[in-house]
Amino acid sequence: MDKSNTSRREFMKKSGSALIASGLGLNVLAARSGRPFDFNADTIKVGLIGCGGRGTGAAYQATMADDNVVLTAMADLFQDRLDSSYKNLMNENPDKIKVEEDMKFVGFDSYKKVLASDVDVVLLATPPNFRPGHLAAAIEAGKHIFCEKPVAVDAPGVRSVIESAKKAKEKGLALMSGFCWRHDVPKIDTYNRILDGAIGNVHTIYNTYNTGALWFRDRQPDWSDLEYKMRNWLYYNWMSGDHIVEQAIHSIDLMSWAMGDELPVSASGTGGRQSRTEDQYGNVYDHFAIVYEYGDGRRGYHFSRQQKDTARAYGIDMMGDQGRCNIDVFRKHEIIGKDGEWNWDGKKSNMYQNEHNTLFASIRKGEPFNDGVRMANSTMLAIWGRMVAYTGQTISWEDALNSDEQLGPDLNEYSWDMDWKMAEVAQPGITKFS
Repeated sequence: MDKSNTSRREFMKKSGSALIASGLGLNVLAARSGRPFDFNADTIKVGLIGCGGRGTGAAYQATMADDNVVLTAMADLFQDRLDSSYKNLMNENPDKIKVEEDMKFVGFDSYKKVLASDVDVVLLATPPNFRPGHLAAAIEAGKHIFCEKPVAVDAPGVRSVIESAKKAKEKGLALMSGFCWRHDVPKIDTYNRILDGAIGNVHTIYNTYNTGALWFRDRQPDWSDLEYKMRNWLYYNWMSGDHIVEQAIHSIDLMSWAMGDELPVSASGTGGRQSRTEDQYGNVYDHFAIVYEYGDGRRGYHFSRQQKDTARAYGIDMMGDQGRCNIDVFRKHEIIGKDGEWNWDGKKSNMYQNEHNTLFASIRKGEPFNDGVRMANSTMLAIWGRMVAYTGQTISWEDALNSDEQLGPDLNEYSWDMDWKMAEVAQPGITKFS
């Protein structure tokens, strides 16, 4: 039975928690039909904006989070990326992929068409330079949101996201970030112990995200210069924020979590390009080393690199006044503290799926999840690290957050005719903080 978008929203808002509390579960309406899926009064429709690998994964996980969720709209800058994503999703979960041809949108304004449709939830998984504008537009359109990390590439973008997060809360909209480790069961169990004092007061944290080379797409004869850059967005700081923001931000978020999400007061550090110096790698660095100083003298030390054939390290070590904790994010969660030694040995689950399970359950219950300010702060921590490395200066949190430096165009300025000049590779002591 088809009903208006407003009717479906009202049903979800008023009846979702009653469905769960009744013991019927979320699969009752799907099961009632006797077919793989039927649209009905409380079907949650999802739109995907950004059809790369992470966006495709998020769309799959969204449709698996609830028996009455379907994907009905898709958007991307490139037709081939949308087609590939659609094909992969149909191969994995065909009963939940209900995207008609006229609901597949391509181009810089494709996000507007998804937001103008009757979707209830949007998944924002484009390169992060688009995130602040897409997020603001989605909230204005009244959509619940899952958005990948990072949520901005510069301080003006972060400030925009903070305002958007507040508006989402005021409007009763769910806002889930892609800081996936916050939904990883081993991390949750370990961090609950740390924040409960298992190693006393945490005073020093060492975190790493050292990895090898990442993907690169060779230029094709029919690509313009802008298309070439857009398809290799990782290597342009105005689209990615540099790799400390785009990738290593996970380790920085783990550091912030261990510090109770308290914000540092100043940061200093270094970084540069040693092995990835060719023009094809745009204007990003290949390594960073940042020290975050908290107001009471605590320190957070961050190291990250993207260099081919180098040793890998992805973890966080915490030192407290009554013990220590060592986490290798994929293999080990160990605490040696005031109550002896503890190692996590529970049952694992998919943290990406957990994110969406939490998001959609919160929508059903009428208690929308919102970690928008926290995701903005974690993003700013990484941007701040880039700032101090690029300039070679010690910068305060307040100065970093209030920076007017905008790396890329405004959202409404993007077009294939756009002439955007890439900034030179930053040189500490020469590049100025602004």
